[in-house]
Amino acid sequence: CKACHQIGDGAKNRSGPILTGVVGSAAGTVDGFKYSKPLMAMAEDGLVWDDDALRAFLAKPKDFMKGTKMSFAGLKKDEDLDAITAYLASFPK
Repeated sequence: CKACHQIGDGAKNRSGPILTGVVGSAAGTVDGFKYSKPLMAMAEDGLVWDDDALRAFLAKPKDFMKGTKMSFAGLKKDEDLDAITAYLASFPK
């Protein structure tokens, strides 16, 4: 994740937005980040990065969001999805 994203105090947008406070937040709301059209369309439809949405996206980003700029192929193991979502949740806004 850290190749494209930062999280925590002092995090900055890179090729992906900062992930501090992502859990429970509305999609497409990190200041200063230029999101893809597919993400913005889903954001306009009310996408919130809750546990279910995060798990679905992280398992198969290109299936969850056709046209996403995220080049990550996805996580296959439930324990990896559990660990990543717990880690993200440990960094609230």
